[in-house]
Amino acid sequence: MRSIHRPSKPPRRRTRRALAIGLTATLAATALAACSSDDEGGSEGGDEEITLSVGLFGTIAYEAAGLYDEYERLHPNITIEQTSPQENDDYIRQLRNRLTQNSGLADIQAIEVGNIAEMAGELSPRWVDFNEYDVNLDHFQPWKVDQATDEDGRVIGLGYDIGPMAICYRTDLFEEAGLPTDREEVGELWAGDWNAYLDVGDDFIDGTSGDAAFVDSAASLFNAAVYGYDETFYNEAGETIYDDSPAVQDAWDLSVRAAQTDGMSAQLDQFSQEWNRAFANSDFATIACPAWMLGSIEEYSAEDGEGNWDVAAAPMASNWGGSFIGVPEAAEHKEEAIELAAWLSAPEQQAKIFAETAAFPSSAEATTLPEVQDATSAYFNDAPIGQIFAASAAEIPAAVIGTHTYTIQAEFTNGLVQIEQQGASPDSAWDDTLSSLDNAIAE
Repeated sequence: MRSIHRPSKPPRRRTRRALAIGLTATLAATALAACSSDDEGGSEGGDEEITLSVGLFGTIAYEAAGLYDEYERLHPNITIEQTSPQENDDYIRQLRNRLTQNSGLADIQAIEVGNIAEMAGELSPRWVDFNEYDVNLDHFQPWKVDQATDEDGRVIGLGYDIGPMAICYRTDLFEEAGLPTDREEVGELWAGDWNAYLDVGDDFIDGTSGDAAFVDSAASLFNAAVYGYDETFYNEAGETIYDDSPAVQDAWDLSVRAAQTDGMSAQLDQFSQEWNRAFANSDFATIACPAWMLGSIEEYSAEDGEGNWDVAAAPMASNWGGSFIGVPEAAEHKEEAIELAAWLSAPEQQAKIFAETAAFPSSAEATTLPEVQDATSAYFNDAPIGQIFAASAAEIPAAVIGTHTYTIQAEFTNGLVQIEQQGASPDSAWDDTLSSLDNAIAE
C-alpha cells in the first residue's frame, strides 16, 4: 500500500536555507535560555558525564535549529547523540519491536501522529507518563495533549509540531487567468467553503490558456478537507465510522469533483518524483498547504518559484500532520531524558524551530511569541506565515485519532487515485475502498 501521509511532513533534505523566514522581532538567545532553564527545571544535572540518545525520523529539526548545542552549553556534563532515518515506515517498525522487547531504545523516541493512538494503546505501559514528573502540559494545544493521552489519563508524548492548513498559490498563474493575486482577496474567494475553492478552480480553468491544472491532486484535497471535522474516521467512543462519516463523505465528494473536472487536477501522486518535478514545471496553480508543505514547495520550485508563490487562508481550518517525542520506560537515562524532552518541547524552543524550518508549534503559547507572530517568508512573497498559520491553528477541531487513522486515510486516497489515474467510477472506487478497509483493519 502506498504511504501518502507525510508526518509533520516537512520535506526531505531540509536545509538551513529553507523558507528564508525573516523575523521583524527576535528575543535574545541568552534570555530565552535562562527562561527555558528556569521554567522547565533545567540544571547542571550533577557532575556525571551522560550521553543522551535521541531517536527521530524524517526531518525533525532539533539539531538543525541548534537546540542540542544550546542544551549542552546549559548542561556541560550532557552530550546528545541523534539518529534519524529518513522514512517513518522503517523507523516505526523498529520502534515497535524494541518497545515490545524493552531493549535497544533511545532515551527519547519520536512518534508520528499516525502512530500515536497505537503508542497510547496497548504499548502505553512502555512509555513514561509525563504527568508523574510534573512536566508542564498547559502550554500545548489541548487536543494535541489528548492525542497522546491513554484511557487511564497517562500522557506518553510531548508535541513537536502540528500541520495547520493554508492554501499556497502561484500569483503568476492567477494573474494570467484573470484572478486576484492579493492574498487577502484570494482567501476571501473561498472563505468557509471547500467547494468555493473548486469554484475558483473553474474560473481558473476558464481564464487560463496554459497547461497548468488548478490543484496537484484530488488525494491532497481529501487530506486537507477531511480533518476539518471533530470526527473523521473514528467517533469519540473509538468506533470506526468512515463508511457513513459526514467528514469522509464531504471530503470524498469534493475530491471526486476535482478528479472528474477536466483541467482541475494535475493527477499527481504526492511525494513522488513526478510531483517533485511538477513544482519546477509550474504544472499546478494551488496546493493544500499545511505549514510543513512550505519547505517542499521551496525545495522543488527552487529559484524560479521565489516570489511567484504566496500563501492565503484555507477555506476551513484543519490539521494535517504532526509528531511527538516520548521517553521509554526502558530508557538508560530516564530522568535526564524527561528533562531534555520537556525543554525541547517548551514554547521558546518550539518558536525557534518554526523560525528555522516552519514546523509549526504544537504549543499554543509558542504561537504568541514574536518568532512566530512576526515571521514572514521572503520566498513566499513576504507572506506573514506566522499569523496565517497561527490563525488556522486556533480554529483546528479536536479530531479523534484512532489506531488505524492513517491506514484508513491511505485507502481513501488510493480510491481517489483509481478515479483520477485509472478511470474508475466514483461508486466502484468507493466500494473497493470499503472492501479494502474491511481486510486492512480487521480486528
